[in-house]
Amino acid sequence: MSDQVNRFLGDSLARTLIKLIVVSLIVGFVMTVFGLTPWSIIDGVRDFVLEIWHRGFSALGRVGDYLILGATIVIPLFVILRLFSYRR
Repeated sequence: MSDQVNRFLGDSLARTLIKLIVVSLIVGFVMTVFGLTPWSIIDGVRDFVLEIWHRGFSALGRVGDYLILGATIVIPLFVILRLFSYRR
């Protein structure tokens, strides 16, 4: 049973708990500095979705433009990187 728990957690139970506590303290401190609460994040996501819905998805209308604009940079870089890795 202990091996299965260690495999699931990626480490021993005690070390995983210590890591989670430390990370929770750091994230809690950063969220306090920026004035964030879990409810403000949830409200922000809800307001974002409602704003997109109320605007009739006009914010998503330019997705094609963004796609083409990004592809003009990404596709040539991808090809160049693949050519350099092909030589090895």
